[in-house]
Amino acid sequence: MRSLRPGSRAPGRTTAEADERVLTELYLRHGTALMTFVLRLVDDRGRAEDVVQETMLRGWRNLDRIDPTRGDPRAYLFAVARNLVIDLWRADERRPRLVGDDDTVAAQAVGDRADALVDAYVVVQALDRLSPEHRAVVDELYYRGATVTEAATTLGLRPGTVKSRSYYAIRILRTAFEEMGVER
Repeated sequence: MRSLRPGSRAPGRTTAEADERVLTELYLRHGTALMTFVLRLVDDRGRAEDVVQETMLRGWRNLDRIDPTRGDPRAYLFAVARNLVIDLWRADERRPRLVGDDDTVAAQAVGDRADALVDAYVVVQALDRLSPEHRAVVDELYYRGATVTEAATTLGLRPGTVKSRSYYAIRILRTAFEEMGVER
């Protein structure tokens, strides 16, 4: 996608054609996944389509933020979609409700999992950047809760090697998160 920038021209093509090509490629690569994600958060297909359309438009307008060399463009698009859905929810909250039935009130959705879904996706993308050796250390220490000594025994390494690999794994993950635009 690097060569597909708004306004970039292929020989014999107009700016409008190049722009349309960029938007089409964005949608073909990420549209289905975005629609699936948004439909989990919005119960109306029409509203979900609007969110996906606005997400794609914002992605096209901000191609510099979704440079594939800096990470998967999907993480940026999912974050934009999540923010748009949150804006929809906030707008719905401002509108008065004409509900007097207790059963209807009890059936209202409680909470959302948008942040958790996006966070999980971003973490998986970052973990994919680790070598198998670094990933094994991260799995032992952070996911299984092992101590350095236990991880060293399980992996057949010295404790110093486990510490070193965990240190470099965290640095790689931190860089990956920064490249994906995660700020915490």
